[in-house]
Amino acid sequence: MIDRFTQSRILQKKSHQLIPGGAHTYAKGDDQFPVLAPGFIQRGAGCHVWDVDGNEYIEYGMGCRAVTLGHAFTPIIEAVQSELIHGTNFSRPAPLEVQCAEELLSMVPYADMCKFSKNGSDATTAAIKLARAATGRDLIAICQDHPFFSIDDWFIGTTAIGAGIPKSTIEQTKFFRYNDADSLKTLLETYPEKIAAVILEPAKYSDPEADFLHQVKRLCESNGVIFILDEMITGFRWANGGAQEYYDIEPDLSTFGKALANGFSLSALLGKQDLMERGGIYHDKQRVFLLSTTHGAETHSLAAGIATMKFYQENPVVETLAQQGAKLKSGLIELIESKGLSDYVRIIGKPCNLVFVTLDADQKSSQDFRTLLMQELIKHGVIGTSLVVSYSHSDDDIEKTINAFREALLVYAAAIERGVGEFLHGRPTQTVYQTYSTEQYQSAPTF
Repeated sequence: MIDRFTQSRILQKKSHQLIPGGAHTYAKGDDQFPVLAPGFIQRGAGCHVWDVDGNEYIEYGMGCRAVTLGHAFTPIIEAVQSELIHGTNFSRPAPLEVQCAEELLSMVPYADMCKFSKNGSDATTAAIKLARAATGRDLIAICQDHPFFSIDDWFIGTTAIGAGIPKSTIEQTKFFRYNDADSLKTLLETYPEKIAAVILEPAKYSDPEADFLHQVKRLCESNGVIFILDEMITGFRWANGGAQEYYDIEPDLSTFGKALANGFSLSALLGKQDLMERGGIYHDKQRVFLLSTTHGAETHSLAAGIATMKFYQENPVVETLAQQGAKLKSGLIELIESKGLSDYVRIIGKPCNLVFVTLDADQKSSQDFRTLLMQELIKHGVIGTSLVVSYSHSDDDIEKTINAFREALLVYAAAIERGVGEFLHGRPTQTVYQTYSTEQYQSAPTF
C-alpha cells in the first residue's frame, strides 16, 4: 500500500520527541484517529482542509467544533487583519473589550454582564468559583451524561484520567443524570445546603424532556443553588442567543466559547449582575478573583468575535447549519437502511450537531468499528470525529460525504460478516479518558 502520509509520519515522529502526546489538544492526538490518517493539517478553506502531504478532505467537527463559519472565512480574517496592525495587547483595556461585550450581551437574552477569556475551561471554572463565593458552599453538581466541562481539577478529577488531583477535590463534585430531575432532587436532599452550583449543557444529542431544564431551574431556586448552563457547543448552533434562547430558559450564569470567534481563542462567562459584579472592584461584598488572564482580551480575538457575531445576525447561519445537517442526516440514514446496517451504524443528534455511532456484530458499541469507519471515510476524502457541519458545507460537500459513506459501508458490512481485524489497518483508536493507555499505546510509536 502506498503511504499517502510521508510528511505526516516525519512530523509525527518529531512531535512525540518534543510534545507529550504529540499534540497540544488531546482530542487531536494520534490515539484519536486511525493509523491511516493525516497526522498534520497544513491549511483550510471553508470546510476543506489539506494535510502536509497535499491530500484534500472535507472536514467535520472543525477545530473541535469551534469553526462554524468555515476555515479562513473572509469576513473574520479581514476583521482580524485590520486589527492586528494596531497591536494586540496593551497595559489598559482596549475599546474593543466594551464593543465585544455589548455585541455578545445583545445576542444572549438572559445575561447582564460578561467576562472574556481564552478557552472554555477558564469560563466554566470561573463560574464554579463565583457560585461557591456567592453561596458559601463547596460542592458542585455536574451532569454525568455530558462528557467534558473543564481541564481543571473539579471536573477532570472525576474522570478516569484524574492522576495528580487530590481526593478531597474529587469528592466535592457530585453527579446527576440528564432528563432525570429526580436524580438532582435526590442529590440536593442528600447534601442539604452543601451544593453551590449545578452545571450542565442545555442539550447534547437529544432535547430536554418533560420541561427538564425548567425543573432544574426550580430545584436550584428552591435550594439556593446557582444554575449554570455550559453553552460551549450549543451556543451559536441552536440559536443566535444560544440554547437558553431556543429553550427559553434563564440561567444564573452561562459559558460560551468555541464558535464565539469562529475558531479564534475567545470564551466568555455571562451572568446576572448581582453575581457577576462580585468579580468587579466597585462593591462592598467580598471580592472574587474571577478571571484575569494576560491574553484574555487580545484585540484580534475580540475583533474575530465581533465579526462572527455580526455575521450571525446578518446571515442565516443557524438556519443553514440546521438545513445542511438535515440533508446529511436524512441522506445517511437512507443509505444505511438500504445497506441493511441500521443495527450497526447510527446517526444521532440535532442536525446542527450530528455524530455517528458504531456497533459491532453483537450490536455493542465498538471502538474498533469506529476506527474502521473513520479509516474508510478518510480514504474517500472525509475526515472528522463527528458529522458536525459548518456554514461552509455546500450541497456538493454533503453529496460527496454521502458517497464516501457509501464506499465505507461496503467495508463495514464485510467487517460485520468476517471480523473487523481483517480490514482495520493498525491499532484502534482509544478514548481520551484512560487511566492507562491501552496496550497498543504503551510503547513508543515507530511511524
